[in-house]
Amino acid sequence: MSTITIDGFNLTAAQVVSVARAPHLKVALADSSRAALKQSRDYIESTWMHDEAPMMYSFNTGVGLLKDTRIKVEHIELFQTQLIRAHSAGIGEAFSEEVSRATMLLRANAFASNYSAPRVEVVDRLLAFINAGIHPIMPQKGSVGASGDLAPLAYLAAAIAGFDEAEVMYQGQRMRATEAIEQAGIGPVKFDLKAKDASALINGCTASLAVAILAAHDARHLLTDACLSLGLTLEAMRAEMSAFDPRIQQARPHAGQIKTAEVIRTLLQGSTRTTHAARAVQLPDELRRTDIAYTARIQDVYSLRCAPQVYGPVFDALDYIDTIIEKETNSATDNPLIFHKEEGEGFEIISGGNFHGQYLAQAMDLLAMAITDLGSICERRIARLIDPTLSWGLPRNLMSGVRGVNTGYPVVQCSMSSLVMENRTLCMPGSVDSIPSKGNSEDHISNSTWCARKAMTVVQNTQYIVGVEMLLAAQALTMTEALLKDFVLGQGTQAAYAEIRRQIPACLDGDRWFHDDVQAAHGFVVSGSVRNAVLAAIGEFV
Repeated sequence: MSTITIDGFNLTAAQVVSVARAPHLKVALADSSRAALKQSRDYIESTWMHDEAPMMYSFNTGVGLLKDTRIKVEHIELFQTQLIRAHSAGIGEAFSEEVSRATMLLRANAFASNYSAPRVEVVDRLLAFINAGIHPIMPQKGSVGASGDLAPLAYLAAAIAGFDEAEVMYQGQRMRATEAIEQAGIGPVKFDLKAKDASALINGCTASLAVAILAAHDARHLLTDACLSLGLTLEAMRAEMSAFDPRIQQARPHAGQIKTAEVIRTLLQGSTRTTHAARAVQLPDELRRTDIAYTARIQDVYSLRCAPQVYGPVFDALDYIDTIIEKETNSATDNPLIFHKEEGEGFEIISGGNFHGQYLAQAMDLLAMAITDLGSICERRIARLIDPTLSWGLPRNLMSGVRGVNTGYPVVQCSMSSLVMENRTLCMPGSVDSIPSKGNSEDHISNSTWCARKAMTVVQNTQYIVGVEMLLAAQALTMTEALLKDFVLGQGTQAAYAEIRRQIPACLDGDRWFHDDVQAAHGFVVSGSVRNAVLAAIGEFV
């Protein structure tokens, strides 16, 4: 069984996704981190655990506007408990189990760097929950992404501590945390929180980061699938390939644009469907053009011809977002932080603002915008596929069976339009929206949790759009197969087409329960089955 070891500095986003989505993976704390945490904690216990110690925020003082109120040593443990109760004000549906797992891993990794100063037992407790498959129930709403994701993380902390009110998911059942801890046998049901333990657990935009990592990961795969859906549509429409010529891209040398064109050329290598000879074949429903020679299409519409210029910015945006996520994954984001003294022995505590989620908020707003536009161009190609006046004669609505009795796919296209419109609304930037909170002690907030949540929704919506483009392009290819039997698909597009047909037959006998078709199309993207089939056939292509 595989184990991932964390030290606070080297955790990757890919590892976070693996732990989030593979509950069998185990996580351990590096020996170096364990030793460092013990060293700093020993100093805290021996030096600051008295009522004459310096005032240190959330360690021996209240929080927010109560920062100047000293907490006596005799009240510190009660203070940590009450801190969780005061912040348990979340609202709405719970985050998924995979977000819960990712959040615990990221919080533990932040502590492993030894900038936050909780006891090592707190890290061990987090890892015990992960390894046992106990997932705290954390409401999605309630955080403004400023002093961290305080509300959702308070529920996590309550579960870790074994509060009677805390709930978790364990072995597919929702139950009290105390019951799950007892069933899993991972230690004492009640876990005492001492100085800095609770304030460290609830500080930092870790729920935002967990959602962001999963959304960015899914967006990367989604973009690959959008290249496949584009390639299939180019084949279905017998498109011009000149727009993907490398010389065109070098004349405007953005990395993402160059990459997009290269990917499409790779996927369509060997295609004779995208040739003048294939375009010379008239389809039954084709609108005859008398003003120009049929083979001289010259250039295609923007949703085909400008794909490198539209997909390119998405590639580049994802590269930028990955740099933000990489740094955030190995950052200490609570307040205050503890450091070795620059001069002399021992440690000092410094207050700062690493909990502020603006980096994540802006990155997730960018992700939402980039993926929304990706979905928009894919939906426009879906609309063209069902309209013979725009598809160079493909059957109207890609309909089969008795005309009029059967309708075909226009309502499927309409549903994709609804998702595009929803995505556009979700592109309203959350990172520029700031409402002061907590008596103006937090007078500028990031809104990172909402930014990440809406970006994830945009990605999930667009998974349907890209999958449906694959579905309808494959339908068009099957319906014209006999007429264009002398023409072949590219190596990559043929592999994609074959995998789609392996999973779902073409609709050739009249309308059927199209809900199932849409779900199958969604499955192409979520499972990665079409992408993996192409990878197996031609090797790396993105």
